[in-house]
Amino acid sequence: GPVTQWVEELTTLALEDGVSTFILAGDDAAALQTYLVATIDHGFNASTFAGRVIASTGSDMASCLLGDLGGYAFQAWALALGPVLVVQPLIVAALLFALPVSALLNHTRVTAREWTHAAVLAVALAVFLIAGRPTDGVPDAPGATWLPALVVVGTVAAIATSAGLARALPAQARALSFGVASGVLFGVATVLTKPVLTSYEHADFLANTLRLLTDWRLLVLVLSGLGAMYLQQRAFQPAPISASLPAITLAEPVCAAALGAVVLGETVTMSGWHGVAVVASGLVGAAAAARLARR
Repeated sequence: GPVTQWVEELTTLALEDGVSTFILAGDDAAALQTYLVATIDHGFNASTFAGRVIASTGSDMASCLLGDLGGYAFQAWALALGPVLVVQPLIVAALLFALPVSALLNHTRVTAREWTHAAVLAVALAVFLIAGRPTDGVPDAPGATWLPALVVVGTVAAIATSAGLARALPAQARALSFGVASGVLFGVATVLTKPVLTSYEHADFLANTLRLLTDWRLLVLVLSGLGAMYLQQRAFQPAPISASLPAITLAEPVCAAALGAVVLGETVTMSGWHGVAVVASGLVGAAAAARLARR
């Protein structure tokens, strides 16, 4: 049959039986390559946009992974230089670039409604940054400050995961729940990147690297990232990707922004019209991002 047909069939099999099992069992390199490109294009959140762009060119898996690592490196660099409350909203702007790339890859046209959602998202981000005027906090906080916040976030992720595992719930609800859990853990990993990197500013590189190997921040960062990726794949299994991707796309910046404010002491201006503009732009931007993530 046509390429699109067997790619869809391969994707369905992989999601049902597990990606690793599918890859190990496959013997057609071209089919596996096409599957991986399709998965990378649709299966990651906004912070891995670089990998999706590289995948859309038909490059090999190594190039896609390098693109993902490069994208994360730039995100980490931005977090080391500026507030989480600035970096994370801008990460959502990757959806604006993903829109024409997705249309080109799938040989479709971007509709007028989608361009409208993109314009609304761009304006909402600009209003949030201009009206909110986010300010930096501290690069790190004591463990006693991190603990209650991480307990709350962990509880949210655990409840969402439990809902995703509940077979009695509708498929879309389960996918949405896994998506929320995945996005929350991505947010935790994002915020913990800041103290891990800034710890190098006034320390010897080798000594600080050895210290980090026994630091709980690095451990939680790695575990959160791995858990987020696993739950992301689980989110794609019960229902179409469009059911969970908006939750993943929005939960990450919301969680990261909340941790940045509560733990690192970052602030946005909420007095007078500034507060109204921040809340309105946040709600409108979230709605527009969710619409675009469903594409």
